[in-house]
Amino acid sequence: MESAPMDLTPKTDPEYGYTRHLRGTSFADARTRVVEALKTQGFGVLTEIDVAATLKAKLDRDFRPYVILGACNPTLAFQALQAEIGAGLLLPCNVCVWEEEGGSVVSLIRPASMFSVVQNPGVQPVMQDADTRLRAALDVVAGEA
Repeated sequence: MESAPMDLTPKTDPEYGYTRHLRGTSFADARTRVVEALKTQGFGVLTEIDVAATLKAKLDRDFRPYVILGACNPTLAFQALQAEIGAGLLLPCNVCVWEEEGGSVVSLIRPASMFSVVQNPGVQPVMQDADTRLRAALDVVAGEA
């Protein structure tokens, strides 16, 4: 039995992320651009969750193309872990790519949102560096750099 596609489109972009809508850009192209832009900022993709495939396999539900990429900059991760051993609970940085009508969307976590639960001032410089690098990668993806 074929199920109707789930529409979980947010009414606004998440405040805890940086988001760009890429009109006229296919999902596959947006995903490739994100991975390449992350590399230029020292991030690699450690994990990739194909949300659409998982929902189909586990729930027999159809969903738009959507991936969650776990991005990690090893130098920044090492610095964060040296300052706060529990910082691993907040790693890696998640980047989502999904298809929307007329194009694709790329949204990545704001490190300040993610690390707001950590009271150790030693992670502040690492968080700020990660924020700068992630925003720079997103600007490249969006053609703004």
